[in-house]
Amino acid sequence: MLDEATFRRESDGALEALKQSLILAEEQSDSDEVPFETEEKNGVLNVLFEEDGSKFVFTPNTPVRQIWISALSTSFKLEWSEEKHAFILPKTGEDLKFLTQRLLREHLGDSSITLS
Repeated sequence: MLDEATFRRESDGALEALKQSLILAEEQSDSDEVPFETEEKNGVLNVLFEEDGSKFVFTPNTPVRQIWISALSTSFKLEWSEEKHAFILPKTGEDLKFLTQRLLREHLGDSSITLS
């Protein structure tokens, strides 16, 4: 298990990189109406969907050294992989960005959404 300082550094970096990818995806949306908005408050990243009022919530959980995602009425708990140097979902092996991309595509029914 990562020590607390390392977890905070890695989770902050991962969430910041995800935030930047989400903002870029918002800006590159083909439609006039952006399907979601990204905001960060007190270390928690939120993706808000205006159309249906739902949201995805990304939270670092320091005591268990995981990043938790609440999305699509499900909780996803990502763990640090030293091998991949990334937070991954153990069940599928997806990293934070790829999992988020999949969840956005599922929620919005838009397979063209890409997080770089």
